[in-house]
Amino acid sequence: MKCEHCTRKECSKKTKTDDQENASVDVPSPAQENGEKGEFHKLADAKIFLSDCLACDSCVTEEEGVQVSQQNAKDFFRVLNLNKKCDTSKHKVLAVSVCPQSLPYFAAKFSLSVTDASRRLCGFLKSLGVHYVFDAAVAADLSILEGQKEFVRRFLRHSEEEPALPMLTSACPGWVRYAERVLGQPLTPHLCTAKSPQQIMGSLVKDYFARRQNLPPDKIFHVIVAPCYDKKLEALREDFSPALHSYRGADCVLTSGEVVQMMEQSDLSGRDAAVDTLFGDLREEELRRHDGASSDGHLAHIFRHAAKELFNEDVGEVTYRTLRNKDFQEVTLERDGEVLLRFAAAYGFRNIQNVVLKLKRGKFPYHFVEVLACAGGCLNGRGQALAEDGCADRALLRQMEGIYTSIPVRAPEASASVQVLYQEWLGGADSPRAQEALHMAYQGPGRPASSRDIKW
Repeated sequence: MKCEHCTRKECSKKTKTDDQENASVDVPSPAQENGEKGEFHKLADAKIFLSDCLACDSCVTEEEGVQVSQQNAKDFFRVLNLNKKCDTSKHKVLAVSVCPQSLPYFAAKFSLSVTDASRRLCGFLKSLGVHYVFDAAVAADLSILEGQKEFVRRFLRHSEEEPALPMLTSACPGWVRYAERVLGQPLTPHLCTAKSPQQIMGSLVKDYFARRQNLPPDKIFHVIVAPCYDKKLEALREDFSPALHSYRGADCVLTSGEVVQMMEQSDLSGRDAAVDTLFGDLREEELRRHDGASSDGHLAHIFRHAAKELFNEDVGEVTYRTLRNKDFQEVTLERDGEVLLRFAAAYGFRNIQNVVLKLKRGKFPYHFVEVLACAGGCLNGRGQALAEDGCADRALLRQMEGIYTSIPVRAPEASASVQVLYQEWLGGADSPRAQEALHMAYQGPGRPASSRDIKW
């Protein structure tokens, strides 16, 4: 059996039978492992499906596979149980950041509005012993804003051939890992250097928030709740922000599905609670999303910004045109019959393959592509919205899409919190510290795939 995203004709993993591939594995609780009666032992028995493979062996090393497997409820409850013990020197401040695309899943699963689902989730986590729960949308704000500036710079310098167009988004860890480990040059120069929302959120919690709380980064245990398993792999990246002093921004990543299993198995009944802010304010911020049907909306926001900055055109509603399939769409800015900007959204691995092939052949007409590994976008991540047979639950997904589109849209530029962060945390939007904290360099391929191994 091969992973969903595998490009090799013969997978180097050991072949499994269908029953083995779809078998579930019980994650032992800290109480079971240590022989103790922990308060949380019933909640740690979440199940992970072996079919939720991240990538083939050409992308994931054996060591990384072990590290990814350790990112589960077991690790989360280990810290919770340590905090219940008397030795305060080992206590951690637990902070959980929730991706915006996870909230519609909780709302659909529990038949709640997205606001009530957020409060229910926050209350549940705090009843377990979590100290802070954050909305990760502010990190997406920063990622989009940095992407906007970078695209304009690339467009204006395109005649100099450096940096390269088209610019390809860097928010999807599955796509970035594939680009780095398998494709390498000449694809990686096209990747946007702005860090992903998860990476930025890690720096916000472990650096900015830690400073406000007078805590060293290693005293905070930061958990990300995300819609896909690739986020677990992203947490292992070695290119730490210098501000973090070699501490990982995310200590553990749990999928939305894993958290729902914990909630369903729990006999705890906590009160609903409001999401916390990084600034320590007691007021509850209104939930909002970015202008993307099932993503963080990099395409729509960067398109509007580029149209205004480069051509003084105000774009209201962004109009998508479906091309090859519903997961490959195009957006253009035209004036007097001339195409000024041509953007595309390419979701799912088949569309990514076509993008890469045309780019290598020099027959790619786009200035910018929003690339996501999951067909259907982030809402359809394999960490949520799956039916019992492991396939996408289409009815649930449609419900989630309706819930997500009902959340108010707010442009990143309109966020007062972002402006405060640029000034207080980074010393200005164009400061060297902002460049250091919000941008990254890409790794070369660890084991280049030969042309016969790539299924084009």
